[in-house]
Amino acid sequence: MPTVLIVDDSPTETHKLTSVLEKNGFSVITAQTGESGVETAKKEKPDVVLMDIVMPGLNGFQATRQLSKGAETSSIPVIIVTTKDQETDRVWGLRQGAKAYLTKPIEEKKLMDTIAGVLS
Repeated sequence: MPTVLIVDDSPTETHKLTSVLEKNGFSVITAQTGESGVETAKKEKPDVVLMDIVMPGLNGFQATRQLSKGAETSSIPVIIVTTKDQETDRVWGLRQGAKAYLTKPIEEKKLMDTIAGVLS
């Protein structure tokens, strides 16, 4: 069962994503800040990370950059999941090392297809 790390400071968003992922056969772990997301990824080695952008402290762009550049986490694909839907945000997110960029609210099929794409 693949493991997904959700890094999001919104309990509502985390709950929504967790429900969809568990229903589709994924194991879910969560972190509420960029810092704890990076630490959790190093410790747990999830198969994929869903990263919010707007969080207190280390934001999602910074955390994505740390994960994609870190020796022990660079192989873990990061999918940015955010309300920020500007093209400049999308380009910047991908430049930080994200493998995909999705905007909330997310359709279940699009999320599952995107995860399948980065895991293959």
